[in-house]
Amino acid sequence: MENLTMVTEFILEGFSNDPKLQSLLFVIFFVIYFITLVANITIILVTGTDSHLNTPMYFFLYHLSLVDICYSSVSVPKMLQSFLADQRTISISGCIAQVFFIMMFACTEILILSAMAYDRYAAVCLPLRYLEIMNKQMCNQMVGGAWVVGFFHALINTLPILTLHFCGPRVVKNFSCELPPLLILSCSDILANQAVLLVSLVMFFMSASVLTLVSYVQIISAILKMPSMEDRSKAFSTCSSHLFVVGLFYVSGFFRYMKPTSGSSSELDVVVSIQYSILTPMLNPIIYSLKNKDMKMAMRKIMQRFKI
Repeated sequence: MENLTMVTEFILEGFSNDPKLQSLLFVIFFVIYFITLVANITIILVTGTDSHLNTPMYFFLYHLSLVDICYSSVSVPKMLQSFLADQRTISISGCIAQVFFIMMFACTEILILSAMAYDRYAAVCLPLRYLEIMNKQMCNQMVGGAWVVGFFHALINTLPILTLHFCGPRVVKNFSCELPPLLILSCSDILANQAVLLVSLVMFFMSASVLTLVSYVQIISAILKMPSMEDRSKAFSTCSSHLFVVGLFYVSGFFRYMKPTSGSSSELDVVVSIQYSILTPMLNPIIYSLKNKDMKMAMRKIMQRFKI
């Protein structure tokens, strides 16, 4: 290793080098990021101040919005900087920090989405016991557990990176530092890192996906037994939007982290990364809350209070 030149920073390949296209991409992703921040901050303010929204569903939405703001902010500002100033370099420590926070917030988001699925199961299938099951202590434990598991999931996958050596190439084929494209740049043996990633992902995805899948199987079964077509339609409308976002997040994340390194083009990898790390944080508040009647009413009250 003494004869190798160690890399001190990486280059985020990102998107096209065409200046005109970069200007267009800056506008597009700036608008997406702006919508993400405004929509999620709105949900946090509304659910945190309106006593009528003091329910488990909005408690989970509050924390989902908080995670979405953090998740999107890990990579998008750096991406926007690269478009504006053509500054695509990132230090090794900065890159490892991005890996950690991306994995932590992604894991936390998946677990909160699973908690929301269980919450909908309790509301639809066990309405008489709903408040007993989804009490304040239970909700706090589920959200707290999501953050703790997310932290340790990121930690056990990030710490082994500190033992790796990087001696070139130094181009990360993505707009942010994620673990799969970073590992292939190492000139060290990455077998142990890949094993840790595989085992942790299988355990994590299995537990989260089983809870979500079982919850929705029970929900759909209960909905089909409803005598009223109007009730069935309303329940399906609420649950289908949740299931749609969860499905997109799971499929894209699973594809990105579980596929072989040579299993697809770097362009497809970038598109998939955009889906789960940039678009999903923007879509979550729109799909879950901003079309909700209670949320609209609470927002209207706040606007009237401040005469907006």
